[in-house]
Amino acid sequence: MKKYKAYAKVNIFLKVTGLRGDYHEILSRFVRINNLYDSLYFIDNPTQTFLIEGDFSCNVQQNTIYKTYVALLEHTQSEILKTYMQDYGVKVEKSIPAFAGLGGGSSDAATYLHMCNETLNLNLSIDTLSQIGAQVGADVPFFVYGFQSANVSGVGEVVEAFEEEALDIETYTPDIEISTPKVYQKFRSDFYKTLTKQEYKELSKQTSRHILETLTPEEANDLFEPAKALYGALESAQKEGYFFSGSGSSYFRLRPAT
Repeated sequence: MKKYKAYAKVNIFLKVTGLRGDYHEILSRFVRINNLYDSLYFIDNPTQTFLIEGDFSCNVQQNTIYKTYVALLEHTQSEILKTYMQDYGVKVEKSIPAFAGLGGGSSDAATYLHMCNETLNLNLSIDTLSQIGAQVGADVPFFVYGFQSANVSGVGEVVEAFEEEALDIETYTPDIEISTPKVYQKFRSDFYKTLTKQEYKELSKQTSRHILETLTPEEANDLFEPAKALYGALESAQKEGYFFSGSGSSYFRLRPAT
């Protein structure tokens, strides 16, 4: 079976721009990490029920791949899809750490959409795949489009390619499990701030390299301080020159020139 790569991402910056009900609207620069990815492929399924094999801490119904299957089936009403997933399961060779701000679950979900669309000839457009993915998670559309770098806004559903040099990024993930909803709640209650229109415009246009060279980790990511307030171990886990991705717990930097 063909293997598909589900790449990780980092948030070069992440700024909250407003509220939409219980959700936070953001502006963020997502950049794909080309040397960190999960591998997904279909395998024979003897169970006749939805099968996912991989190193996951959640049950099948909580897995983003299963949620994506449900959303895809609801959209297509495809008997071919339903039958195929009784005969075949999904094998995931995990390399992206979970609960790490690197988008592993969202990337797996997006990759599964592409696998089904290609293998079963569903003929869904990339915009339709993105809309289905957005039902599963806010970060999924970015991975559906497959951009190397993009400005992501709204609650994650607006993805605009950003043309810039590909960056060589290295990451490390301390053994600290972060709850994204709790970090956002802490931001809303104790750290809430938004961008001006001018700041929004300027950040959207600046290259990722420039942002990393001119902003501090706290300035680049609105969620860093609330995350540290909730998870004190993040403070000691931080290394000089590293930035905080998403709601954490991963840190990243540009790989130094050798």
